[in-house]
Amino acid sequence: MSATVWEYPENAGYTAGTSLDGFKVEATDGSVGKVEKHFEDAEFTEGTEAAHLVVNTSTWLFGKLCLLPAGVIRGVDTDGQKICIGLTREQIEGAPGFNEDRHLRDAEYHRIIGAYYDRHLRG
Repeated sequence: MSATVWEYPENAGYTAGTSLDGFKVEATDGSVGKVEKHFEDAEFTEGTEAAHLVVNTSTWLFGKLCLLPAGVIRGVDTDGQKICIGLTREQIEGAPGFNEDRHLRDAEYHRIIGAYYDRHLRG
């Protein structure tokens, strides 16, 4: 597990500088969607970096985008362009809603979403 939910786990197979845009995302119980945007080191508040993915889940949740912190990643297959995450589809569906225009750079939203996923990862 990563030190924070915003860091890539050491054993996830992610190499710094690799774009994950367009990769398929797989939860523990099925497909989630595709990465719309990958942020390797986004800064939400001064001095605070947070790696994350914006995932289009429209294949199973009509027209929904979600933000997934890098700490949920369990494996990256660059050849197959697939990311496996340590969450269920239900956990993703139950996350606080994401509005790209309002939440992408909102430090308070990132605190809330980070706490939500951290709670599910740590059980």
